[in-house]
Amino acid sequence: QVQLVESGGGLVQAGGSLRLSCAASGRTFSIANMGWFRQAPGKEREFVGAIIWSTGSTYYADSVKGRFTISRDSAKSRVYLQMNGLKSEDTAVYYCSASETLAPVRSWPGYRYWGQGTQVTVSS
Repeated sequence: QVQLVESGGGLVQAGGSLRLSCAASGRTFSIANMGWFRQAPGKEREFVGAIIWSTGSTYYADSVKGRFTISRDSAKSRVYLQMNGLKSEDTAVYYCSASETLAPVRSWPGYRYWGQGTQVTVSS
């Protein structure tokens, strides 16, 4: 089992920045990739970005490319989502996820483990 705990959400004005953190514990050696997803009220969960744990390769949704950056600290088993240039449409609950296989990183069913989510609210 892998446990994930997100932190760092909050309220920010449009154009501002936030950094989300996700701490992994348990069978962290089994993690192949970690992803960030978000879900706004009345909308489906959508892919934000992902990182391949072994190589550090990153993938982003077009809507956040150039504004968001994913990084990892392997020693601390943490993954970060740096969000700059936030827009009102970025408002959502953000979830950290982990997969033990290199399944398609943009598809949420491929992730077995999920955090509880952290709210990000961007005021315009």
